[in-house]
Amino acid sequence: MRMVKDWRKAWRWYSAQAFAALAVLPAVWVSLPPDLKSYVPEAWMPWIVSAVAIGGLIGRLIDQGGGRD
Repeated sequence: MRMVKDWRKAWRWYSAQAFAALAVLPAVWVSLPPDLKSYVPEAWMPWIVSAVAIGGLIGRLIDQGGGRD
């Protein structure tokens, strides 16, 4: 297994940003007050997480101009 050539720019990639959001999402959710949590129905949570994950997969397929810098 090898790292990608431009791994130092990974923070710019849509996929890395989406997967970072997935990593932070549970901590943010736990820290929210109950009145804010009430705005998001509990049944939506799996769909929100899935949408962010699918966004990360799609972001991995998009050419983000890595060769321009």
